[in-house]
Amino acid sequence: MSELTDLGVKAIRDGVAGGEFSAREVAEAFNAAVAGAAQLNAFIVTTPEHALAAAHATDAARAGGKPLGKLAGVPIGMKDLFATRGVQTTAASHILEGFKPEYESTVSQKLWDAGAGMLGKLNLDQFAMGSSNETSYFGNVSSPWRKAGSNAALAPGGSSGGSSAAVAARIAPAATGTDTGGSIRQPAAFTGISGIKPTYGRCSRWGIVAFASSLDQAGPMARSVEDCAIMLEAMAGFDPKDSTSLDMAVPEWSASLDANLTGKRVGIPREYRMDGTDAEILKSWDDGIAWLKDAGAEVIDVSLPHTQYALPAYYIIAPAEASSNLARYDGVRYGLRELPQGANLQDMYAATRAAGFGDEVKRRILIGTYVLSAGFYDAYYTQAQKVRALIARDFAEAWAQCDVLLAPTTPTASFALGDKVDDPLAMYLNDVFSVPASLAGLPAMSVPAGLNGDGLPLGLQVIGRPFDEQGVLNAGLAIEQRAGFVARPEKWW
Repeated sequence: MSELTDLGVKAIRDGVAGGEFSAREVAEAFNAAVAGAAQLNAFIVTTPEHALAAAHATDAARAGGKPLGKLAGVPIGMKDLFATRGVQTTAASHILEGFKPEYESTVSQKLWDAGAGMLGKLNLDQFAMGSSNETSYFGNVSSPWRKAGSNAALAPGGSSGGSSAAVAARIAPAATGTDTGGSIRQPAAFTGISGIKPTYGRCSRWGIVAFASSLDQAGPMARSVEDCAIMLEAMAGFDPKDSTSLDMAVPEWSASLDANLTGKRVGIPREYRMDGTDAEILKSWDDGIAWLKDAGAEVIDVSLPHTQYALPAYYIIAPAEASSNLARYDGVRYGLRELPQGANLQDMYAATRAAGFGDEVKRRILIGTYVLSAGFYDAYYTQAQKVRALIARDFAEAWAQCDVLLAPTTPTASFALGDKVDDPLAMYLNDVFSVPASLAGLPAMSVPAGLNGDGLPLGLQVIGRPFDEQGVLNAGLAIEQRAGFVARPEKWW
């Protein structure tokens, strides 16, 4: 049944509904693929029984003539940032090791209600803080890709590196991700898959371990634009438990996909042509411009003048919110508790956090606490929020001229694990193209655009107006059809 693992979301769903194969056969094939790919370290916990139980329910419903859900028969990977009832949820941190929630996140519950099954909990950068999946307490995730002529382990991107590696390696047809400053789009670009961050508020944040609450947004990662659209339909929707949730109907994005962009205007932000961007990335961007013209779009030059300030603003705002959110991990109610001999309550807090948080998490908590402190709040945090407003205004003014924006997803292709782990600033620069859309809360998607000279994937990013996921998906589909990306990593695991 190994050929079943080559199928995507739509092909599996339609094949199960049409009786070409059973949901159980699909679940067994992917469970076996997951078990055989331990070297990738994409999963922290595997849940083959969950995938099989969902498959059994789908097969029984089909046999009984009952209607099937949007994702009936599709087993997926769940980023270990989503609370899953009775299944360990750690955010890849030692401080939450062993924590099994008594509740289900809204997004994961929506996916189970749609008929999906869970293959397991996917590895990530600890508390979603990282761009290479090297900060996880449970070890690095390795990309399934390798440079031509090299066996060096490559970064799958971050923080959703387990999700991107699993989808690219064909051990999951799709996976959930979360995107705070690019953590769906950047790993998608690094591994040659698609991923979309919807408008802030489209998907409920309830039950997702918080990093930066004004930025965090869940989204799907899959091997095609259509599969992302199908999965997003199941994930999105109003949730009264989340005060930032959008009370809007969920469109049938997949049914309205259209790669004909006649009458649409695509903006090319001139500030995104930055020094240090790989020449092959810029070449792929030019290719993308030509592809969208071929799809009927009018391409125009636009300016987003405050782009250069986006990354520093983000790395003030996000750590500030993280400092606040992570204060809840104190060893009192759940997770790790370190209690040295003769320790008082304050000693327990300190020992628990020292042992439980990784270096990158500690770095961001320190930065965040500093910028929120009385003497520096106005100098740093208030100023960063003002810059954020200017960045949002730049985008609003651009929408008067165009319908979507096209830009690179990342400044380089994937790099070797260990190359940047000791240089936080170099690591943070991976997010330079993805952070602006996050600060503005806009929908944005990465789509594969081809391979570089080393045989590694490159991604293009489409950014859309608020609530216009359809426009983003349509432009992504136009790129997908013209790029004709069918490359896949050679199996070494």
